[in-house]
Amino acid sequence: MKRKLEASELIFKILSYTFLTIFSLACLYPFVYAVSSSISGAHAVDYNEVILFPKDIQFDAFASIFHNNQFWNAYTNTLFLTVYGTIWAIGVSILGGYALSKKRLLFRSGFNFFLVFTMWFSAGIVPQYLNYLQTQKVFAAVGITDVKWLIVIAMGMAAMNIILLRNAFEGVSSEIEEAAIVDGATEFQVLTKVYIPMSQSTIATVALFFGISRWNGYFWARQMIAASGSPNEQPLQVFIRLLLEDYTNLETLASWTAPYSPNSAIYALIIVAIIPILVIYPFIQKYFAKGVNMGGVKE
Repeated sequence: MKRKLEASELIFKILSYTFLTIFSLACLYPFVYAVSSSISGAHAVDYNEVILFPKDIQFDAFASIFHNNQFWNAYTNTLFLTVYGTIWAIGVSILGGYALSKKRLLFRSGFNFFLVFTMWFSAGIVPQYLNYLQTQKVFAAVGITDVKWLIVIAMGMAAMNIILLRNAFEGVSSEIEEAAIVDGATEFQVLTKVYIPMSQSTIATVALFFGISRWNGYFWARQMIAASGSPNEQPLQVFIRLLLEDYTNLETLASWTAPYSPNSAIYALIIVAIIPILVIYPFIQKYFAKGVNMGGVKE
């Protein structure tokens, strides 16, 4: 038999659901507006007639994007950076987190301090940029001329994610590790057979952090690609930004004859860019809260 709610509990519940509903609608509206604007006619978009639902529906904006070879080239580059960047970053983070979780590691406190120190203080944009340029020269000396590998390898570490994995590994019972060692497991087998399976939620969460970071990466990707002089290497976010600058150019607007607005093309690009994240996130969501709690709390 259900307990009857008191007046204060009922009021709190009503206010909570009302606030969450309003907050959810506020988060959902920009996406709905972007979809409606991307498929609305030029007049409706240019004169701000689109509020919620599309008007004068057309799909020419999406068609123009899908027939743009530079778009598919940028999309491929972004997939490359996201897949390989996430794999590399999660591998480095797992190894770093595992090593720092061991109390027997020599100078462990010092390593942990310098790791956290990088979260408090940064060298700045200019030294970081110069460092990336020198790294690019080192890669070129060993035969790696593709600037995408520079972005993958040089940006494959995040202190916060290593700390999350370190804390998750510290939460694994030492008795399980000792039992594995007694059974003859090597250090690598202890990591792969014990720690990684028991920290799947945190690893999935960190992988999501890295994946979104690489998918949405813009600033350093644009800087390094501009420095290398390889426009064909630009990822999707850089392509969107350059197209946005072109579509908002006065000369482009003056000569625009397409049946859709330049803003519709921009919104269509945004929609296409976030589809992979929308598809993948529901499958990782179940690990998200659990992974952050496991890695964020040190027992």
